[in-house]
Amino acid sequence: MNVRARATGAGLLSAVALVALGAVPAAAADAPPSAATPEQAASAPETLDTLSRFFARDGALARSAARPRIEGASVPVRVLSPDFVAGKAGAPVARVEFHASKAVASDGQTASLWTVRQAGGWQVVNIATGDDEIRYAARGARALPGGVVFREPQIDAWYVQKGTKVLPLDEDAVRAVGRNGTSLAAYRERVATAYGDKLPASAYARKGAAGGYATRAPAHEEPLVTAAAAAAGGGAVLALGLVGVRAVRRRRAD
Repeated sequence: MNVRARATGAGLLSAVALVALGAVPAAAADAPPSAATPEQAASAPETLDTLSRFFARDGALARSAARPRIEGASVPVRVLSPDFVAGKAGAPVARVEFHASKAVASDGQTASLWTVRQAGGWQVVNIATGDDEIRYAARGARALPGGVVFREPQIDAWYVQKGTKVLPLDEDAVRAVGRNGTSLAAYRERVATAYGDKLPASAYARKGAAGGYATRAPAHEEPLVTAAAAAAGGGAVLALGLVGVRAVRRRRAD
């Protein structure tokens, strides 16, 4: 196995760093196979083999003893939308970036498998330690049933929104909008002030500072995971031998 590590700066998640340092496509020759559903992609034998290597990467257990399994259904993972930041009429607060499935090892380690829909079907593109995406989806469903759970990656904050209400789901979000949350209009005003000058085609984006916001993928595809999203936790990124699959060591768990 060819394992390569590099550091990703936590500064990507500062108030001026925006989603979109470029897509992370998988090379056709070496990529894991596509599947009809995110769950099928996550539970494919090739994916489970990569998970075994992932869970054994620090020597915590032998690869042969990892016995990874996929728990539950995948969840759509939404990220703050540049159209919402720009004040586009009718724009939702967030858009789907990828789907996440929870993987568990025999010793209790957890990981999140990120899948995107490409031309041939669903494909795993990242493996991240922990299960943030699944936990916050469940937390949001309890806090505001029927709401939309989303992440503001620039400050690593998770929220749930329903109607005119936005509630925080972690301490980063509490620091941004208060423990009791805020209105959708007030949240839009906050992100417009913070990121409004860093949208596509802005001077900020043109000079390449953190990439600005990504443009949408073609309408028939969901957007690929961006490099900034893949670096969600700061920390080390390990290539596990499948082109396009990254193991993200998260900065912390909430």
